[in-house]
Amino acid sequence: MVKGVIAIAAVIVGLMVGIRDGRLLHMTGLTGSCTVVQTLPDGTQWEACQPGKLDGRPDLSGHSCRSAGVTGTYEYWHCPAPIASPSAGN
Repeated sequence: MVKGVIAIAAVIVGLMVGIRDGRLLHMTGLTGSCTVVQTLPDGTQWEACQPGKLDGRPDLSGHSCRSAGVTGTYEYWHCPAPIASPSAGN
């Protein structure tokens, strides 16, 4: 009886941790995700985003990215080069 309660509690805690950091939702396809498909010499990137079952496609416009359109299930985004942070030694 006690072993069963402990096992169920461990499973519940594991699910809570997996849901909280997003890994479980991402692995099951419930949340959308983006992948860098190309980095150009000037540092700009092309990202392909696929929709999740719960929240649809991610919107990268808040990161100064421009949508290049939807092909199949993917939406392609062109994103500016990330701003380099100054090194600690300078």
